Amino acid sequence: MRKLAQAAPSQWDGVCQFNRNMLEEFLANSTELSKQTVKVYESNLRIWFVWVAENLANKKQLEVKPLEYKRFQNWLVSRGCSSSDVNNKRAAISSLNGYIEIYYHDEYPTFRNFINKSIKRPPKAAVHDKEPLTKAEFNHLIEVLTERKEWQKIAYLMFTLDTGCRRAESRQLLKSVVNAAPVVKRKDEREVLFYQTHPVRCKGSGSVGKVRRFTFSEATMSALKKWLEHRGADDCEHMFVTHYDGRIRQVSETLFNAWAKAVFAKIIGRRAHPHLLRCSRATQLSIEEGKDIKVLQKLLGHESPVTTQGYIVRDGSDDLDELYID
Repeated sequence: MRKLAQAAPSQWDGVCQFNRNMLEEFLANSTELSKQTVKVYESNLRIWFVWVAENLANKKQLEVKPLEYKRFQNWLVSRGCSSSDVNNKRAAISSLNGYIEIYYHDEYPTFRNFINKSIKRPPKAAVHDKEPLTKAEFNHLIEVLTERKEWQKIAYLMFTLDTGCRRAESRQLLKSVVNAAPVVKRKDEREVLFYQTHPVRCKGSGSVGKVRRFTFSEATMSALKKWLEHRGADDCEHMFVTHYDGRIRQVSETLFNAWAKAVFAKIIGRRAHPHLLRCSRATQLSIEEGKDIKVLQKLLGHESPVTTQGYIVRDGSDDLDELYID
């Protein structure tokens, strides 16, 4: 599957003024959307309007017909775009249509969203089975990386698994977190130490989203300190960094993807990706440690335990065995 290139400035210059103005206004007034969603919507809508300019004689958004949108969707599929990419573009265009319907009803009373249920979504691509990491696999991963002295990758893995956070949240971690004072609690006549991060912007609507503090263990704190000790002094405030254009900068989310594909997957011998750590944490705590779903829900920051349940991968073989055992 491929992803379309962004619309070039020269292509965007050829889009009619009405569509350009409508896009700018729509994005400026979409304060309920996260910054990342606004960025994605802008990219997808620019691609859409360039296609309209080149294939529909630069029609205004108001004049597009359902069949013409269907042509665009078919064009995306023919270009090798994934079903998720096509659906993302569909969502952006449909949201813009909804905006026009609501806020421009007096000016354009006959306008209706031209994306309707009769225009079927493209079939979903094959979905990989969820195979969360076992504790043994994770420990093996850490052992190999320790032998290689890849301290940043170790710190990333331990922090991300420990907290169950997303890659966008991991990259926000500041190196000042190593100065956090421990929280001490007593459990079963022993003291338990853990730490909390600074406020981190998590997935959620609006420019602020949901702000959380992540809790992590003493072992993870040691891994973070080990990485900073190896890294040495520099002027970048973020924990996870990369060298780019002669400078040390905050990592991108795609670098975590690259680590998973090029390094972690080869060590464990199967497919790996950043979100696998989130699923692994939930599964390990539920299946291997028997933690309550409400604990996992709080860890992952879900509004509903139903969402959390989808992160827990159970082996149903034991249940099936019961069919053949008296």
